Amino acid sequence: MTSYVLPLRWTAPGPIEELADYLRGLNGEVEEVLVVDGSPSPLFERHGKALRGAARHLRPDPDLDFRMGKVNGVLTGIRECRHEHVVLADDDVRYEAAALRRVVALLDVADLVRPQNYFDRLPWHARWDTARSLLNRVFTGDPAFPVGDFPGTLAVRRSAFLASGAYDGDALFENLELMRTIRAAGGRVLTPLDL
Repeated sequence: MTSYVLPLRWTAPGPIEELADYLRGLNGEVEEVLVVDGSPSPLFERHGKALRGAARHLRPDPDLDFRMGKVNGVLTGIRECRHEHVVLADDDVRYEAAALRRVVALLDVADLVRPQNYFDRLPWHARWDTARSLLNRVFTGDPAFPVGDFPGTLAVRRSAFLASGAYDGDALFENLELMRTIRAAGGRVLTPLDL
């Protein structure tokens, strides 16, 4: 059983209807979708209407106030979700069904899975980031995670996350901080370069 947690914080109107359609399409692939939304009112209310029937829409827990606001959403989502397998994804991540099934299946043998980024449209910034992603697949410069990209989505076992004591939401590169925290707590991190 899988929970899909999406931290969201928009300061201007965005493509919320497209995001809601994508999340509705996850029905059958995951059992629960949570959008933890730190957007200001009235955007929060607009998002709630659009996400009705697609996701459980909630605000970050009031006791969380990290510099990296995404972490407030991640921690709230982990606290609130009901399932052991959790997919954490940015609002611009779109899983194909087979990739989502595989990342979740790998959580049967790992505590954290880091799939690889790729762009299916290539405006200039995506070309730039694709070059960075390809170089990271060869060598990251990080001794703990020498190869593989640092994606906008991770899959984690909820129990491993909670046992690790969570992670530092004030660290600049929060996904790397989460990977390091799970590993430091004795968790197994997988980097499938073909996912």
